[in-house]
Amino acid sequence: MLIVAGSLVAEPGGREPFLNAVQPMVAATLEESGCHEYAFTPDPNDDNRVLLYELWDDQTALDGHFASAHMADWQETRKGLAVTSASIKKYIISSVEDLG
Repeated sequence: MLIVAGSLVAEPGGREPFLNAVQPMVAATLEESGCHEYAFTPDPNDDNRVLLYELWDDQTALDGHFASAHMADWQETRKGLAVTSASIKKYIISSVEDLG
């Protein structure tokens, strides 16, 4: 399994437009094979920050996401948004244990 997690920072007033613009890409991604979770959420402690969380079966599924038409469309859309920085990392998970 792979987890992709991170954050993006928007210019003041840019977080809501970002979250609205990303929704079509989120909806399409959640339909992809190998995608279990895909979410952009507002950081409750920072009005300009967006948190990202993704859960994928494997690298093949993630590669398919990066090659998708909706990801290409999103990359073009993102250019017009007021994102000032991003920090996103991929974590390779070797085991998973249920805590609940």
